[in-house]
Amino acid sequence: MSGFNTVIERPEIRSIGEYDFPSRSAQALYGDDQLVHVWYDGNPWFVAAACFRAPKAMSFGDFWAALLVPYHEEDPDWSASWTPADFEWGLDDAPWNPDEGASLESLGVGHKSVIRMVKK
Repeated sequence: MSGFNTVIERPEIRSIGEYDFPSRSAQALYGDDQLVHVWYDGNPWFVAAACFRAPKAMSFGDFWAALLVPYHEEDPDWSASWTPADFEWGLDDAPWNPDEGASLESLGVGHKSVIRMVKK
């Protein structure tokens, strides 16, 4: 699995002025929850990352069952028999092996992290 930096070329940031507004998606606004982006890389049905609001303490297994599976079941090629073991995983720009019993927070998933999933 290659890093995100090699997959997406980041454009130069050009500003027309100073941005001095509080973020409307700052971690502090979500309490014990966080925003988690999930990118099903290589899937033509989901061409961009989806964003989920999830408790930091939620286990990866619960995140899979309660959020990822129902969302991805909209893909006509999705199989109800698939488990996390059927995918290669990345977190931000590094390979990642999620433990289904561990919390998102303990697995290193932070506010606005990107989880990348690639079908094996």
